[in-house]
Amino acid sequence: MSKRNGLRYGLLGLAVLALLAILVLVDNRPGKTREPADPVPSTTIESLAELNGQAPSRRNLEIQTWQTAEGAKVLFVEARELPMFDLRLTFAAGSSQDDGVPGVAMLTNAMLNEGVPGKDVGAIAASFENLGAEFGNGSYRDMAVVSLRSLSAVDKREPALQLFNQVIGQPTFPEDGLARIKNQLQAGFEYQKQNPGKLASLKLFERLYGEHPYAHPSEGNEESVPAISREQLQAFHAKAYAAGNAVIALVGDLSREEAETLTAKVSAALPQGPALPLIAQPTVPHAGLSHIEFPSNQTHLMIALLGIDRRDPDYAALYLGNQIFGGGGFGTRLMTEVREKRGLTYGISSGFSAMQARGPFMISLQTRAELSAGTLQLVKDLLRDYLASGPSQEELDNAKRELAGSFPLSTASNAAIVGQLGSMGFYDLPLSHLEDFMRQIQALTAEQVKAAMAKHLDPEALVIVTAGPTVEQKELPPPTDNPVEQPSAVPEH
Repeated sequence: MSKRNGLRYGLLGLAVLALLAILVLVDNRPGKTREPADPVPSTTIESLAELNGQAPSRRNLEIQTWQTAEGAKVLFVEARELPMFDLRLTFAAGSSQDDGVPGVAMLTNAMLNEGVPGKDVGAIAASFENLGAEFGNGSYRDMAVVSLRSLSAVDKREPALQLFNQVIGQPTFPEDGLARIKNQLQAGFEYQKQNPGKLASLKLFERLYGEHPYAHPSEGNEESVPAISREQLQAFHAKAYAAGNAVIALVGDLSREEAETLTAKVSAALPQGPALPLIAQPTVPHAGLSHIEFPSNQTHLMIALLGIDRRDPDYAALYLGNQIFGGGGFGTRLMTEVREKRGLTYGISSGFSAMQARGPFMISLQTRAELSAGTLQLVKDLLRDYLASGPSQEELDNAKRELAGSFPLSTASNAAIVGQLGSMGFYDLPLSHLEDFMRQIQALTAEQVKAAMAKHLDPEALVIVTAGPTVEQKELPPPTDNPVEQPSAVPEH
Protein backbone atom coordinates (compact mmCIF):
# COMPACT_ATOMS: atom_id res chain seq x y z
CA MET A 1 0.00 0.00 0.00
CA SER A 2 1.39 3.51 -0.87
CA LYS A 3 1.83 6.21 1.78
CA ARG A 4 -0.90 8.27 0.06
CA ASN A 5 -3.40 5.38 0.18
CA GLY A 6 -2.42 4.57 3.74
CA LEU A 7 -3.13 8.17 4.80
CA ARG A 8 -6.44 8.14 2.89
CA TYR A 9 -7.62 4.92 4.60
CA GLY A 10 -6.43 6.18 7.97
CA LEU A 11 -8.47 9.39 7.67
CA LEU A 12 -11.49 7.37 6.50
CA GLY A 13 -11.19 5.12 9.57
CA LEU A 14 -11.05 8.15 11.91
CA ALA A 15 -14.18 9.57 10.26
CA VAL A 16 -16.07 6.33 10.78
CA LEU A 17 -15.04 6.18 14.44
CA ALA A 18 -16.17 9.79 14.97
CA LEU A 19 -19.56 9.05 13.41
CA LEU A 20 -20.01 6.01 15.66
CA ALA A 21 -19.16 8.08 18.73
CA ILE A 22 -21.79 10.69 17.80
CA LEU A 23 -24.43 7.98 17.34
CA VAL A 24 -23.63 6.50 20.75
CA LEU A 25 -23.95 9.92 22.42
CA VAL A 26 -27.30 10.55 20.74
CA ASP A 27 -28.59 7.11 21.64
CA ASN A 28 -27.67 7.56 25.31
CA ARG A 29 -28.65 11.24 25.74
CA PRO A 30 -30.50 12.16 28.96
CA GLY A 31 -34.26 11.67 28.87
CA LYS A 32 -34.13 8.93 26.25
CA THR A 33 -35.93 5.80 27.54
CA ARG A 34 -35.91 2.18 26.39
CA GLU A 35 -38.67 -0.38 26.52
CA PRO A 36 -37.88 -3.50 28.56
CA ALA A 37 -36.68 -6.33 26.31
CA ASP A 38 -35.54 -9.90 26.66
CA PRO A 39 -31.76 -10.34 26.74
CA VAL A 40 -30.30 -10.71 23.26
CA PRO A 41 -27.65 -13.42 22.84
CA SER A 42 -24.24 -11.99 22.13
CA THR A 43 -22.93 -12.42 18.61
CA THR A 44 -19.41 -11.36 19.55
CA ILE A 45 -16.66 -13.69 18.39
CA GLU A 46 -14.73 -14.76 21.46
CA SER A 47 -11.06 -15.68 21.45
CA LEU A 48 -10.34 -19.12 22.90
CA ALA A 49 -7.42 -17.53 24.74
CA GLU A 50 -9.91 -15.42 26.71
CA LEU A 51 -11.79 -18.50 27.88
CA ASN A 52 -8.93 -19.52 30.19
CA GLY A 53 -9.43 -23.20 29.40
CA GLN A 54 -13.18 -23.12 30.02
CA ALA A 55 -15.75 -24.29 27.49
CA PRO A 56 -17.52 -21.56 25.49
CA SER A 57 -21.25 -21.17 25.86
CA ARG A 58 -23.40 -23.81 24.19
CA ARG A 59 -27.00 -24.96 24.17
CA ASN A 60 -28.32 -25.64 27.62
CA LEU A 61 -30.11 -28.97 27.36
CA GLU A 62 -33.06 -29.63 29.63
CA ILE A 63 -33.31 -33.39 29.27
CA GLN A 64 -36.55 -35.00 30.35
CA THR A 65 -36.78 -38.75 30.79
CA TRP A 66 -39.42 -41.38 31.47
CA GLN A 67 -40.27 -44.98 30.64
CA THR A 68 -43.07 -46.17 28.39
CA ALA A 69 -45.63 -48.73 29.51
CA GLU A 70 -43.79 -51.39 27.48
CA GLY A 71 -40.44 -50.64 29.13
CA ALA A 72 -38.66 -48.40 26.60
CA LYS A 73 -36.43 -45.67 28.06
CA VAL A 74 -37.19 -42.17 26.69
CA LEU A 75 -34.95 -39.09 26.65
CA PHE A 76 -36.54 -35.89 25.33
CA VAL A 77 -35.37 -32.32 24.69
CA GLU A 78 -37.92 -29.71 23.67
CA ALA A 79 -36.49 -27.51 20.90
CA ARG A 80 -38.86 -24.94 19.41
CA GLU A 81 -36.39 -23.22 17.07
CA LEU A 82 -37.43 -25.25 14.01
CA PRO A 83 -40.86 -26.75 13.12
CA MET A 84 -39.55 -30.30 13.05
CA PHE A 85 -38.44 -33.19 15.25
CA ASP A 86 -35.73 -35.86 15.24
CA LEU A 87 -36.54 -39.32 16.59
CA ARG A 88 -33.89 -41.99 17.12
CA LEU A 89 -34.37 -45.53 18.45
CA THR A 90 -31.32 -47.40 19.70
CA PHE A 91 -31.54 -51.14 20.30
CA ALA A 92 -29.06 -53.59 21.82
CA ALA A 93 -29.32 -55.35 18.47
CA GLY A 94 -25.86 -55.07 16.95
CA SER A 95 -23.70 -57.87 15.62
CA SER A 96 -22.64 -58.78 19.17
CA GLN A 97 -26.14 -60.29 19.41
CA ASP A 98 -25.75 -62.44 16.28
CA ASP A 99 -25.58 -65.55 18.47
CA GLY A 100 -23.57 -67.73 16.10
CA VAL A 101 -25.12 -66.40 12.87
CA PRO A 102 -22.78 -63.60 11.70
CA GLY A 103 -24.69 -61.00 9.72
CA VAL A 104 -28.21 -61.65 11.02
CA ALA A 105 -28.34 -58.41 13.04
CA MET A 106 -27.13 -56.30 10.13
CA LEU A 107 -29.50 -57.97 7.65
CA THR A 108 -32.46 -57.50 9.98
CA ASN A 109 -31.74 -53.79 10.28
CA ALA A 110 -31.13 -53.35 6.55
CA MET A 111 -34.40 -55.13 5.71
CA LEU A 112 -36.70 -53.06 7.97
CA ASN A 113 -37.73 -50.64 5.22
CA GLU A 114 -37.84 -53.23 2.42
CA GLY A 115 -41.52 -53.90 2.97
CA VAL A 116 -44.54 -53.50 5.27
CA PRO A 117 -48.10 -54.75 4.74
CA GLY A 118 -49.36 -53.03 1.58
CA LYS A 119 -46.09 -51.29 0.67
CA ASP A 120 -42.83 -52.36 -0.91
CA VAL A 121 -39.47 -50.59 -0.55
CA GLY A 122 -40.25 -48.11 -3.34
CA ALA A 123 -43.63 -47.17 -1.91
CA ILE A 124 -42.13 -46.71 1.56
CA ALA A 125 -39.43 -44.38 0.24
CA ALA A 126 -41.94 -42.40 -1.83
CA SER A 127 -44.31 -42.02 1.11
CA PHE A 128 -41.60 -40.64 3.38
CA GLU A 129 -40.45 -38.29 0.63
CA ASN A 130 -43.97 -37.00 -0.05
CA LEU A 131 -44.32 -36.14 3.63
CA GLY A 132 -40.98 -34.34 3.71
CA ALA A 133 -39.71 -36.96 6.16
CA GLU A 134 -36.43 -38.89 6.28
CA PHE A 135 -35.94 -42.47 7.48
CA GLY A 136 -32.54 -43.75 8.53
CA ASN A 137 -31.07 -47.00 9.87
CA GLY A 138 -27.73 -48.57 10.72
CA SER A 139 -26.21 -51.56 12.50
CA TYR A 140 -22.92 -51.79 14.42
CA ARG A 141 -21.23 -54.12 16.89
CA ASP A 142 -23.07 -52.86 19.97
CA MET A 143 -26.26 -51.42 18.62
CA ALA A 144 -28.74 -50.99 15.83
CA VAL A 145 -30.46 -47.67 15.19
CA VAL A 146 -33.50 -46.42 13.28
CA SER A 147 -34.40 -42.77 12.94
CA LEU A 148 -37.08 -40.44 11.67
CA ARG A 149 -36.89 -36.72 10.87
CA SER A 150 -40.20 -35.05 10.15
CA LEU A 151 -42.02 -31.74 10.24
CA SER A 152 -43.83 -31.32 13.55
CA ALA A 153 -47.12 -30.08 12.08
CA VAL A 154 -49.81 -32.63 12.92
CA ASP A 155 -50.81 -33.22 9.29
CA LYS A 156 -47.21 -34.24 8.48
CA ARG A 157 -46.18 -35.71 11.81
CA GLU A 158 -48.97 -38.24 12.21
CA PRO A 159 -48.74 -39.97 8.80
CA ALA A 160 -44.92 -39.99 8.98
CA LEU A 161 -45.05 -41.54 12.44
CA GLN A 162 -47.65 -44.09 11.35
CA LEU A 163 -45.44 -45.27 8.49
CA PHE A 164 -42.34 -45.26 10.72
CA ASN A 165 -44.15 -47.45 13.28
CA GLN A 166 -45.07 -49.92 10.54
CA VAL A 167 -41.45 -50.09 9.37
CA ILE A 168 -40.06 -50.80 12.85
CA GLY A 169 -42.94 -52.96 14.06
CA GLN A 170 -44.31 -54.81 11.02
CA PRO A 171 -41.48 -55.43 8.54
CA THR A 172 -42.36 -58.18 6.05
CA PHE A 173 -38.75 -59.07 5.10
CA PRO A 174 -39.63 -59.82 1.45
CA GLU A 175 -37.58 -62.53 -0.24
CA ASP A 176 -36.68 -60.39 -3.27
CA GLY A 177 -35.26 -57.66 -1.05
CA LEU A 178 -33.34 -60.20 0.99
CA ALA A 179 -31.79 -61.70 -2.14
CA ARG A 180 -30.79 -58.26 -3.44
CA ILE A 181 -29.08 -57.21 -0.19
CA LYS A 182 -27.31 -60.56 0.08
CA ASN A 183 -25.92 -60.06 -3.42
CA GLN A 184 -24.67 -56.61 -2.45
CA LEU A 185 -22.96 -58.07 0.61
CA GLN A 186 -21.36 -60.85 -1.41
CA ALA A 187 -19.96 -58.26 -3.82
CA GLY A 188 -18.58 -56.41 -0.80
CA PHE A 189 -16.90 -59.55 0.50
CA GLU A 190 -15.19 -60.02 -2.87
CA TYR A 191 -13.97 -56.43 -2.80
CA GLN A 192 -12.56 -56.92 0.70
CA LYS A 193 -10.17 -59.53 -0.70
CA GLN A 194 -8.52 -56.76 -2.73
CA ASN A 195 -8.33 -54.31 0.17
CA PRO A 196 -5.32 -54.89 2.43
CA GLY A 197 -6.59 -52.41 5.01
CA LYS A 198 -9.85 -54.32 5.40
CA LEU A 199 -8.05 -57.66 5.55
CA ALA A 200 -5.83 -56.31 8.30
CA SER A 201 -8.84 -55.01 10.24
CA LEU A 202 -10.66 -58.34 10.04
CA LYS A 203 -7.57 -60.19 11.25
CA LEU A 204 -6.99 -57.70 14.05
CA PHE A 205 -10.47 -58.11 15.54
CA GLU A 206 -10.15 -61.89 15.23
CA ARG A 207 -6.84 -61.75 17.11
CA LEU A 208 -8.06 -59.23 19.66
CA TYR A 209 -11.38 -60.90 20.56
CA GLY A 210 -11.03 -64.60 19.77
CA GLU A 211 -14.41 -66.23 20.52
CA HIS A 212 -16.01 -63.04 21.85
CA PRO A 213 -19.04 -61.62 19.93
CA TYR A 214 -16.99 -58.57 18.91
CA ALA A 215 -14.60 -60.75 16.93
CA HIS A 216 -16.61 -61.07 13.72
CA PRO A 217 -17.51 -58.14 11.43
CA SER A 218 -20.97 -56.61 11.67
CA GLU A 219 -21.75 -57.47 8.03
CA GLY A 220 -21.07 -61.17 8.56
CA ASN A 221 -18.99 -63.14 6.07
CA GLU A 222 -19.29 -64.92 2.76
CA GLU A 223 -20.03 -68.25 4.46
CA SER A 224 -22.70 -67.09 6.90
CA VAL A 225 -24.75 -64.55 4.93
CA PRO A 226 -26.06 -66.77 2.07
CA ALA A 227 -27.64 -69.20 4.52
CA ILE A 228 -29.57 -66.61 6.57
CA SER A 229 -33.31 -67.06 6.10
CA ARG A 230 -36.32 -64.78 6.32
CA GLU A 231 -37.48 -66.76 9.37
CA GLN A 232 -34.20 -66.00 11.17
CA LEU A 233 -34.68 -62.28 10.51
CA GLN A 234 -38.23 -62.44 11.88
CA ALA A 235 -37.03 -64.21 15.02
CA PHE A 236 -34.20 -61.72 15.56
CA HIS A 237 -36.58 -58.80 15.07
CA ALA A 238 -39.05 -60.19 17.61
CA LYS A 239 -36.28 -60.62 20.18
CA ALA A 240 -33.91 -57.70 19.64
CA TYR A 241 -36.34 -54.98 18.49
CA ALA A 242 -38.56 -55.41 21.54
CA ALA A 243 -39.69 -52.27 23.37
CA GLY A 244 -37.87 -53.29 26.55
CA ASN A 245 -34.63 -53.42 24.53
CA ALA A 246 -35.05 -49.89 23.11
CA VAL A 247 -33.92 -46.38 23.98
CA ILE A 248 -36.08 -43.66 22.40
CA ALA A 249 -34.40 -40.27 21.92
CA LEU A 250 -36.55 -37.35 20.77
CA VAL A 251 -35.62 -33.72 20.07
CA GLY A 252 -37.80 -31.09 18.49
CA ASP A 253 -40.80 -28.81 18.27
CA LEU A 254 -43.03 -30.77 20.64
CA SER A 255 -44.47 -30.27 24.09
CA ARG A 256 -43.92 -32.82 26.86
CA GLU A 257 -47.49 -34.04 26.37
CA GLU A 258 -47.00 -34.43 22.61
CA ALA A 259 -43.69 -36.18 23.20
CA GLU A 260 -45.26 -38.65 25.61
CA THR A 261 -48.06 -39.41 23.14
CA LEU A 262 -45.61 -39.87 20.27
CA THR A 263 -43.21 -42.14 22.14
CA ALA A 264 -46.09 -44.19 23.55
CA LYS A 265 -47.22 -44.94 20.00
CA VAL A 266 -43.69 -45.88 18.95
CA SER A 267 -43.22 -48.16 21.95
CA ALA A 268 -46.58 -49.88 21.45
CA ALA A 269 -45.74 -50.54 17.78
CA LEU A 270 -42.66 -52.59 18.69
CA PRO A 271 -42.63 -56.29 19.61
CA GLN A 272 -43.12 -56.78 23.32
CA GLY A 273 -40.21 -58.14 25.34
CA PRO A 274 -37.41 -57.34 27.80
CA ALA A 275 -33.93 -55.91 27.35
CA LEU A 276 -31.29 -58.38 26.19
CA PRO A 277 -28.45 -59.27 28.60
CA LEU A 278 -25.29 -57.19 28.51
CA ILE A 279 -22.36 -58.53 26.50
CA ALA A 280 -19.71 -60.32 28.57
CA GLN A 281 -16.24 -58.84 28.86
CA PRO A 282 -13.57 -60.32 26.54
CA THR A 283 -10.52 -62.18 27.77
CA VAL A 284 -7.05 -60.69 27.33
CA PRO A 285 -5.61 -61.71 23.93
CA HIS A 286 -2.14 -63.04 23.18
CA ALA A 287 0.34 -60.38 22.12
CA GLY A 288 2.38 -60.61 18.94
CA LEU A 289 2.49 -59.85 15.24
CA SER A 290 0.55 -61.38 12.34
CA HIS A 291 1.46 -60.59 8.74
CA ILE A 292 -0.83 -60.79 5.69
CA GLU A 293 1.11 -61.05 2.44
CA PHE A 294 -0.33 -58.66 -0.13
CA PRO A 295 1.15 -57.28 -3.40
CA SER A 296 1.13 -53.51 -2.85
CA ASN A 297 3.49 -50.56 -2.60
CA GLN A 298 2.49 -49.79 0.95
CA THR A 299 2.06 -51.80 4.12
CA HIS A 300 -0.89 -51.33 6.46
CA LEU A 301 0.02 -51.33 10.14
CA MET A 302 -2.61 -51.91 12.83
CA ILE A 303 -1.61 -51.96 16.49
CA ALA A 304 -4.16 -52.63 19.23
CA LEU A 305 -4.92 -53.43 22.83
CA LEU A 306 -8.14 -54.04 24.70
CA GLY A 307 -9.31 -50.65 25.93
CA ILE A 308 -12.29 -49.77 28.13
CA ASP A 309 -16.05 -50.04 28.22
CA ARG A 310 -18.13 -46.87 27.93
CA ARG A 311 -18.83 -46.51 31.66
CA ASP A 312 -15.21 -46.72 32.80
CA PRO A 313 -14.46 -43.89 35.29
CA ASP A 314 -11.19 -43.14 33.43
CA TYR A 315 -13.02 -42.35 30.18
CA ALA A 316 -12.39 -38.58 30.29
CA ALA A 317 -8.71 -38.95 31.20
CA LEU A 318 -8.13 -41.50 28.42
CA TYR A 319 -10.01 -39.38 25.90
CA LEU A 320 -7.84 -36.37 26.69
CA GLY A 321 -4.66 -38.45 26.79
CA ASN A 322 -5.40 -39.95 23.39
CA GLN A 323 -6.16 -36.53 21.88
CA ILE A 324 -2.58 -35.59 22.70
CA PHE A 325 -1.03 -38.85 21.56
CA GLY A 326 -2.79 -39.51 18.27
CA GLY A 327 -6.47 -38.65 18.28
CA GLY A 328 -6.40 -34.93 17.60
CA GLY A 329 -5.06 -34.79 14.04
CA PHE A 330 -2.13 -32.50 13.27
CA GLY A 331 -0.04 -31.55 16.28
CA THR A 332 -0.36 -34.90 18.03
CA ARG A 333 2.78 -36.82 18.92
CA LEU A 334 2.12 -39.49 16.30
CA MET A 335 1.50 -37.04 13.46
CA THR A 336 4.44 -34.85 14.47
CA GLU A 337 6.98 -37.66 14.74
CA VAL A 338 5.81 -40.05 12.02
CA ARG A 339 4.49 -37.74 9.30
CA GLU A 340 5.78 -34.22 9.87
CA LYS A 341 9.36 -34.99 10.93
CA ARG A 342 9.96 -38.10 8.82
CA GLY A 343 7.37 -38.13 6.02
CA LEU A 344 6.60 -41.82 6.63
CA THR A 345 2.85 -41.71 6.16
CA TYR A 346 -0.03 -39.69 4.79
CA GLY A 347 -1.85 -39.99 8.10
CA ILE A 348 -1.68 -41.79 11.42
CA SER A 349 -4.20 -41.85 14.25
CA SER A 350 -5.04 -43.58 17.49
CA GLY A 351 -8.28 -43.97 19.39
CA PHE A 352 -10.32 -45.71 22.05
CA SER A 353 -13.60 -47.28 20.92
CA ALA A 354 -15.44 -47.57 24.23
CA MET A 355 -18.41 -49.93 23.91
CA GLN A 356 -20.71 -52.07 26.10
CA ALA A 357 -17.77 -54.39 26.72
CA ARG A 358 -14.11 -53.41 26.44
CA GLY A 359 -13.57 -51.93 23.00
CA PRO A 360 -10.21 -51.65 21.24
CA PHE A 361 -7.52 -49.03 21.57
CA MET A 362 -6.06 -48.88 18.08
CA ILE A 363 -3.27 -47.18 16.15
CA SER A 364 -3.45 -47.39 12.35
CA LEU A 365 -1.40 -46.10 9.43
CA GLN A 366 0.07 -46.95 6.04
CA THR A 367 3.71 -46.56 5.06
CA ARG A 368 6.05 -47.57 2.26
CA ALA A 369 6.66 -51.30 2.38
CA GLU A 370 10.45 -50.99 2.60
CA LEU A 371 10.12 -48.78 5.70
CA SER A 372 7.39 -50.74 7.47
CA ALA A 373 9.56 -52.51 10.06
CA GLY A 374 11.27 -49.31 11.13
CA THR A 375 7.98 -47.40 11.21
CA LEU A 376 6.38 -50.08 13.37
CA GLN A 377 9.25 -49.90 15.83
CA LEU A 378 9.07 -46.10 15.88
CA VAL A 379 5.36 -46.16 16.73
CA LYS A 380 5.92 -48.72 19.48
CA ASP A 381 8.70 -46.56 20.91
CA LEU A 382 6.51 -43.46 20.81
CA LEU A 383 3.75 -45.27 22.69
CA ARG A 384 6.18 -46.60 25.29
CA ASP A 385 7.73 -43.17 25.80
CA TYR A 386 4.34 -41.49 26.12
CA LEU A 387 3.13 -43.98 28.71
CA ALA A 388 6.34 -43.51 30.67
CA SER A 389 6.47 -39.70 30.54
CA GLY A 390 2.88 -38.62 30.06
CA PRO A 391 1.87 -35.37 28.37
CA SER A 392 3.67 -32.09 28.91
CA GLN A 393 1.77 -29.23 30.51
CA GLU A 394 1.79 -27.39 27.18
CA GLU A 395 0.30 -30.41 25.38
CA LEU A 396 -2.35 -30.74 28.08
CA ASP A 397 -3.32 -27.06 27.94
CA ASN A 398 -3.50 -27.05 24.14
CA ALA A 399 -5.69 -30.17 24.09
CA LYS A 400 -8.04 -28.68 26.68
CA ARG A 401 -8.42 -25.49 24.66
CA GLU A 402 -9.12 -27.43 21.48
CA LEU A 403 -11.76 -29.56 23.19
CA ALA A 404 -13.31 -26.49 24.80
CA GLY A 405 -13.66 -24.94 21.35
CA SER A 406 -15.02 -28.01 19.56
CA PHE A 407 -17.28 -29.46 22.26
CA PRO A 408 -20.23 -27.10 21.61
CA LEU A 409 -20.58 -28.74 18.19
CA SER A 410 -21.83 -31.85 20.00
CA THR A 411 -25.10 -30.00 20.68
CA ALA A 412 -25.10 -27.60 17.73
CA SER A 413 -28.06 -29.20 15.95
CA ASN A 414 -31.09 -31.29 16.82
CA ALA A 415 -29.55 -34.22 14.94
CA ALA A 416 -26.40 -33.94 17.05
CA ILE A 417 -28.44 -33.75 20.26
CA VAL A 418 -30.60 -36.76 19.44
CA GLY A 419 -27.43 -38.75 18.78
CA GLN A 420 -26.03 -37.74 22.16
CA LEU A 421 -29.28 -38.68 23.89
CA GLY A 422 -29.36 -42.07 22.20
CA SER A 423 -25.79 -42.82 23.32
CA MET A 424 -26.45 -41.61 26.87
CA GLY A 425 -29.54 -43.80 27.17
CA PHE A 426 -27.94 -46.85 25.58
CA TYR A 427 -24.84 -46.77 27.79
CA ASP A 428 -26.86 -45.73 30.85
CA LEU A 429 -24.94 -42.50 31.37
CA PRO A 430 -26.27 -39.79 33.73
CA LEU A 431 -28.36 -36.96 32.28
CA SER A 432 -25.59 -34.57 33.32
CA HIS A 433 -23.03 -36.52 31.26
CA LEU A 434 -22.18 -33.74 28.79
CA GLU A 435 -21.57 -31.17 31.53
CA ASP A 436 -19.73 -33.73 33.67
CA PHE A 437 -17.45 -34.70 30.81
CA MET A 438 -16.20 -31.18 30.08
CA ARG A 439 -15.84 -30.42 33.78
CA GLN A 440 -13.74 -33.56 34.22
CA ILE A 441 -11.62 -32.72 31.16
CA GLN A 442 -10.81 -29.23 32.39
CA ALA A 443 -9.93 -30.46 35.90
CA LEU A 444 -7.46 -33.14 34.78
CA THR A 445 -3.76 -32.80 35.53
CA ALA A 446 -0.89 -34.15 33.47
CA GLU A 447 -0.15 -36.71 36.19
CA GLN A 448 -3.76 -37.97 36.18
CA VAL A 449 -3.71 -38.40 32.41
CA LYS A 450 -0.37 -40.19 32.55
CA ALA A 451 -1.63 -42.52 35.31
CA ALA A 452 -4.82 -43.40 33.41
CA MET A 453 -3.01 -44.12 30.14
CA ALA A 454 -0.39 -46.25 31.90
CA LYS A 455 -3.08 -48.12 33.83
CA HIS A 456 -5.03 -49.20 30.73
CA LEU A 457 -2.32 -49.58 28.08
CA ASP A 458 0.57 -52.06 28.23
CA PRO A 459 3.25 -51.53 25.52
CA GLU A 460 4.39 -55.14 25.98
CA ALA A 461 0.94 -56.60 25.21
CA LEU A 462 0.38 -55.18 21.72
CA VAL A 463 -1.61 -57.14 19.15
CA ILE A 464 -0.18 -56.19 15.74
CA VAL A 465 -1.35 -56.98 12.21
CA THR A 466 0.47 -55.90 9.05
CA ALA A 467 -0.68 -56.31 5.45
CA GLY A 468 1.69 -55.75 2.54
CA PRO A 469 4.57 -57.28 0.58
CA THR A 470 7.69 -58.87 2.04
CA VAL A 471 10.54 -56.68 0.81
CA GLU A 472 14.03 -55.75 1.91
CA GLN A 473 13.83 -53.16 4.65
CA LYS A 474 15.58 -49.79 4.72
CA GLU A 475 16.59 -47.58 7.61
CA LEU A 476 14.23 -44.75 8.53
CA PRO A 477 15.18 -41.23 7.53
CA PRO A 478 16.29 -39.07 10.46
CA PRO A 479 13.78 -36.61 11.90
CA THR A 480 13.87 -33.16 10.34
CA ASP A 481 11.65 -30.12 9.96
CA ASN A 482 11.78 -30.67 6.18
CA PRO A 483 11.69 -34.43 5.50
CA VAL A 484 13.05 -35.52 2.14
CA GLU A 485 10.83 -38.59 1.97
CA GLN A 486 7.19 -37.74 1.28
CA PRO A 487 4.09 -39.94 1.47
CA SER A 488 3.80 -41.92 -1.76
CA ALA A 489 0.01 -42.02 -1.92
CA VAL A 490 -3.27 -41.22 -0.27
CA PRO A 491 -4.16 -44.10 2.11
CA GLU A 492 -6.02 -47.00 0.52
CA HIS A 493 -9.49 -47.67 1.91
